[in-house]
Amino acid sequence: MLCAYGCVPVVVNAQLSGAAAQPERIDGIWSLRIAPQLDEQALPPGAKPAVAVAADSVTATTATDISLKGAAQLRQSASIVKGDALHYDVDRDKADAYGSVRLVNNGNVFDGPDAHLFVAANEGFISVPKYRFYLTGGWGSAQRVDLIDNERTVVRHGTYSACQCEDDPAWYLKASEFDIDSGEDEGIAHNGILFFQGVPIIASPWLSFPLSGARRSGLLPPTFSVSSTNGEDIALPYYFNIAPNYDLTLTPRIMSKRGEMLSADYRYLGTDASGSMSFAYLPNDRITHTDRYSISLDQHWNLGAGFNAYVEYNRVSDANVSTDLASGVAFPTGSTTLYQQEAGLTWSNGPWSVLAREQRWQSFSSDSTYNREPQVNVKYARYNVGGFDFGAEADATRFTIATADATQGSRFVFNPYVSYTAERPGWFITPKLQWHFASYDLTSIGADAPAGQPKTLNVNVPTVSLDSGLRFERDVRLFGTSYIQTLEPRLFYVYTPYRNQNFAPLFDTAQADFGLTEMFTTNSFVGDDRVSDANRVTAALTTRFIDAASGDERARFVLAELYDFTNPQVTLDPGDAPATVSRTSVIGGASFKLGAGFSTEEAVEYSQADRYLTHTALGFGWSPATREVLNVAYRYTRANSTLDYEPVNQFIISEQWPLARNVVSVARVNYDMSTHHLIAGLLGFQYDASCWSLGIAFEKYTNATSSTTSPSTGTRVLMQLQLKGFSQLDNGLLNQFRANVPGYTPASTDSAPTSRFSDYP
Repeated sequence: MLCAYGCVPVVVNAQLSGAAAQPERIDGIWSLRIAPQLDEQALPPGAKPAVAVAADSVTATTATDISLKGAAQLRQSASIVKGDALHYDVDRDKADAYGSVRLVNNGNVFDGPDAHLFVAANEGFISVPKYRFYLTGGWGSAQRVDLIDNERTVVRHGTYSACQCEDDPAWYLKASEFDIDSGEDEGIAHNGILFFQGVPIIASPWLSFPLSGARRSGLLPPTFSVSSTNGEDIALPYYFNIAPNYDLTLTPRIMSKRGEMLSADYRYLGTDASGSMSFAYLPNDRITHTDRYSISLDQHWNLGAGFNAYVEYNRVSDANVSTDLASGVAFPTGSTTLYQQEAGLTWSNGPWSVLAREQRWQSFSSDSTYNREPQVNVKYARYNVGGFDFGAEADATRFTIATADATQGSRFVFNPYVSYTAERPGWFITPKLQWHFASYDLTSIGADAPAGQPKTLNVNVPTVSLDSGLRFERDVRLFGTSYIQTLEPRLFYVYTPYRNQNFAPLFDTAQADFGLTEMFTTNSFVGDDRVSDANRVTAALTTRFIDAASGDERARFVLAELYDFTNPQVTLDPGDAPATVSRTSVIGGASFKLGAGFSTEEAVEYSQADRYLTHTALGFGWSPATREVLNVAYRYTRANSTLDYEPVNQFIISEQWPLARNVVSVARVNYDMSTHHLIAGLLGFQYDASCWSLGIAFEKYTNATSSTTSPSTGTRVLMQLQLKGFSQLDNGLLNQFRANVPGYTPASTDSAPTSRFSDYP
């Protein structure tokens, strides 16, 4: 069908949604409806879309052809052809336009001197065009653009950029040919050169890039760093989007002081399985003169009927891999000396849960870490059965270790318990009875074992505890605001008789940390080889101030004291003095939210037995606006040789703060007050423009590994460039900014139009 109408283009600035997008009737149910926006309606089967034309003058031969002159335009469905003159062949469905031609195809706009298009097929070409892909924001110019169909376009001898400034784009891609496929959301440049600020930075016979923010195969942003340990360090990852639930990243890396390295990271997610695999290999490290590698495997399977299986495997060539070969944007302020290698099967059904596993460790430390070969753990737990909670844990494990002349053997543990909770709106009380039974069958006895160590022994330890508390509330008004103030006293008593456990080997047990949570536990040790004797009480008082209008907790104060009626006698090692496990201490803490964006927390621990502060933690965070964050913290831990506490006396300051319209600073400082030196420091800057961003950081770091008697330090310069619309994924630097500055917020990214009608001409 042909029709002519006045030359008045329809412009829609943005697509509506919901009720606002629905047509509205003019009058009565049989009247016409006014559509608030352009919309697509499906054609009936066999019907062809109408062709509409407009011009200053029209000459037509019925059902054969039509010639348009002066502001000529032809529209069919989502295709539009405009020009000074236009000829349309009805039989061939071909439009030829000349002079100031604009061709709109499925939301994409091309401007040139002439165009030739088979309208319904969306097939044709336009000469010397400038073009813009409205759904992706990409634009450029070319000698010629060929339209293949609704989704595919070939740009010949052209340029491509996603920058909004067309006169002087920050980056653009120049190629002999671009294959643009909006259906696959992918662009491919043949013989392409990537320019940034007018300088060529990458050249390749084949480059793939995404047309939108969706995941696509292609190059990720390169990273660059200069460090005192690796020298110049360049990494250029390539991402393979294999499937919606599979992907692979290959990262070739060059370190001037060490050599060439390749790493691979594979991930998958299925209905009944998921996992990841990582591998890194550096042949012939120029510093160590060895081949170095790291392997990490993490797999999980859902087998059905409550069964699950997993494998976790980690292995490295040497102890320093995690620090020496950390990625160019990693901040290694610590290191790992234990690498877990474990496979297991789990089952759960109602109150039952079962774990069967084989667990080994690759260890580079002098500590004795035992393998579990194998372990079977069974747990049963029921809750609120007539007010009672009860259950039991049974565990059978064979412990082995590679260390020569060490104690090895099997252990069976059975830990039943029963408790009853009486709880009312203003109070609760929970008595609990539990029992610990451990049976050992040793296959070898180490040289450090106590004299007279038997190969078989049993340990039986009962424990009785009573937990109770009260809750009071009242309405208060402070500084013009209504609050609900609570008063919550709590009393916790535990009694465990002394049982000599000196002959029980230490397979998986250590001294528990001491804090507010540990004050309300029955055992001072973590693991099944020691149960501390106890005759102690913990008293705590908590008061909270809750905003009556919003329910937000604005302040909290806690004071807790643990008191030993008798000194504990069970120690971790038989040679330790009993006084070292005394936990008589006082802990005080407070937290505040003062106004928008400001919060603070404080906690101190005072040892009444030793009469000195053992731990202190103070900190506050302030975030008055987006991308404005300031954090200050102080940590103190008194040295304790018995518990292997290293002295800590540090200030930690971190911030993210705007310096100019597009420039943000990021910093973190760890300063040791005792030694008066900088443990770790980071100073970074991030420039974020409309279509590119640059991050740079200067860092001092400290590595602590078992291979050296003292921590090693190093310095580095890190840099990462992102070209938005070409490769927008962060390869590490921004993630490290986020990890080092609590509350860090990356720059926002403008969203692309959601419809090809958003800028309909």
